[in-house]
Amino acid sequence: MTRYIIRRLLQAVPLLFIISLILFFLMVEMGDPLATFGGRGVIRSKDRERLTRQLGLDKPVWVQYVVWLAGNDWMKLDLDGDGIGEAYGTRKGVLRGDLGTSFVTRQPVLEMIGQRLPNTLILMLTSEIVTLIASLVIGLTSALKQYSFYDHAVSALSFVGYSMPIPLLCLGMIYLFAVIPKQMGWPHFPTCGMFDPASGSGPLQTLWHMVLPVTALSVVSTAGYSRYIRSNFLEVMGEDYIRTARAKGLRNERIVFAHAMKNAALPLVTIVGMDVPFLLVGAVVTESIFAWPGMGRLFYDHTGRSDFPVLMGIIMIVAVTVIIFQIITDVLYTFLDPRIRYD
Repeated sequence: MTRYIIRRLLQAVPLLFIISLILFFLMVEMGDPLATFGGRGVIRSKDRERLTRQLGLDKPVWVQYVVWLAGNDWMKLDLDGDGIGEAYGTRKGVLRGDLGTSFVTRQPVLEMIGQRLPNTLILMLTSEIVTLIASLVIGLTSALKQYSFYDHAVSALSFVGYSMPIPLLCLGMIYLFAVIPKQMGWPHFPTCGMFDPASGSGPLQTLWHMVLPVTALSVVSTAGYSRYIRSNFLEVMGEDYIRTARAKGLRNERIVFAHAMKNAALPLVTIVGMDVPFLLVGAVVTESIFAWPGMGRLFYDHTGRSDFPVLMGIIMIVAVTVIIFQIITDVLYTFLDPRIRYD
């Protein structure tokens, strides 16, 4: 197992290099980061030339990539005309843990991500836990009551929930659980931010403000997960070893939870293992609508301003996390199914 993990990690090195190379060239071509520097006005040509030198955008794309990757210790970017990189300092490069500096805020990218990541994890992990619990309960119950009225009702609602556009779902929940109750003078859910400025921040305030965004995220995910769990559980329940267990007179509860559940969980582990890394980037639409100060909102705000150091930092963190969780998923397979070995 150790050799397998080491081999997978070594294979990830060239993969991450190729991903970063492709993404960097796409990011550089996606827009002009200087277009928003003047606000509503247009910046003067002299200022544009100066900013272009200061940001290193006057260099060839491959030079910008090497500086982003390995730092600029090996060269002198003429940032202010005296041959010394003063405006943004000497960059160490991504290989040494320096994700660069935002073109917009002038803050280190790693610092910006560190400020937003806890907020996203609070929202997304809560949503994932709610989704898993609801999906398991709904999916297993639907499979055990196959073709019943409950199964048909859950199937219909699942298809509606899964096909519901997330912006429409978020806006509909805001209207139903915030706008209408407020107009009627009833208690209502908050619709933006993590806390009420008048009440101050705190755990209870955060939980209260999480209700609508977590529900919106969970509805769509639960609709997809529950159908997947139902189909896999029904497939496992038709296997020969399940029929053998029933022939031996084992109780239905033992058959479901001790035999079928374990094997039916294998595909679910794959889905969760692929979804968890993307929790780091947050939910772009949901965080934007509910003004949640997380990674999704950060990514959305800086995409419109072509701030590719921030975008590259977020995407590369997600890429590394995807590879790590793929390895973790493979390791979990060996615990769920003893027949799987990587030696």
